[in-house]
Amino acid sequence: VFILDYDCQLIKYVFLKLPVIFSIDKNTSINIFFTCFPKLYRVRLLGALEHQEVRNVLVQGHIFLNTSLTEAFCMAIVEAASCGLQVVSTRVGGIPEVLPDDFIILCEPSVKSLCSGLEKAISQLKSGSLLSPEIMHDKVRTFYTWRNVAKRTEKVYNRVANEIVLPMGKRLERLITHCGPVTGCIFALLAMLSFLFLIFLKWLIPDDFIDTAIDATGLNGAWTRKYFHNKKKKENITNS
Repeated sequence: VFILDYDCQLIKYVFLKLPVIFSIDKNTSINIFFTCFPKLYRVRLLGALEHQEVRNVLVQGHIFLNTSLTEAFCMAIVEAASCGLQVVSTRVGGIPEVLPDDFIILCEPSVKSLCSGLEKAISQLKSGSLLSPEIMHDKVRTFYTWRNVAKRTEKVYNRVANEIVLPMGKRLERLITHCGPVTGCIFALLAMLSFLFLIFLKWLIPDDFIDTAIDATGLNGAWTRKYFHNKKKKENITNS
């Protein structure tokens, strides 16, 4: 069982014959923890690991516990699932969207909920109902590729480009009506100051001084024209 945070209630899992590895930089708190519970002889403190050592450490375990309070995209749980570990994680940020339901047990960011999720993973491990590491690795390796990420990013850009741009008056009205009479007015004032600052920057550096992004895709794209131009040039040199 790999644990990335600590709490005194985790002593209830000492009966397991599994390594419990802490990897945090709170040396003072760790010393206090082991002073209170000197019988935790199964715990190994690895500290910070080099990137090339992460895989060799992960494959030794069965469960990966992530206790993040804020997270956009947790790369650690993807690495753990790729190494065949059952992930137990807090339900914060974008974590619920990273892995499918059978790869992760989501918990509330509290000790009680994390202990319940950990007990569920342990019971699944004992009953043999967890997926094998080979199956998990083969599935995770297809989740995130550069081509897949590029397609998702393109969808986001296209969606934003097709949205209607509201005029400044409508934006201020929406801030005031949606955020309350006091907070909305404060947000509207900040938005107005930002808008005036952008107008000042536009006067200071006009649009003519800013390079415009060219369309490099499609049949008439810059890359296509450059490719065919170089190809024709090579053919002319070969024929001559």
